[in-house]
Amino acid sequence: MPDNQTTQSPEPTPLRCLSGAVISAGIAFAAYSLTAAIAQTFARKPIHSDNFTVVNIAAAVRTLVVGIMALGTGIFGIVAIGLVALAIQLSIQKLTKKEE
Repeated sequence: MPDNQTTQSPEPTPLRCLSGAVISAGIAFAAYSLTAAIAQTFARKPIHSDNFTVVNIAAAVRTLVVGIMALGTGIFGIVAIGLVALAIQLSIQKLTKKEE
């Protein structure tokens, strides 16, 4: 690719932001449902072992799995909120530019 050509991404529009927010919110809801199902499954099936190390490792793995799922849920939820805020900001900017 020559140096004088640059790739430009398309400008964000409120509609594109809102459609991205809907997709992100859908993924966040699905991840939340999966996180709740995983946590309930872990709660219903306690660890049966006399070995202290096995119990500690199993608890750590369960905590890690639920924590990573919760982190993903939170990230997608925050992205959805940010995209809605960006759509509002772009709409306000378009309205104020037309008045000037």
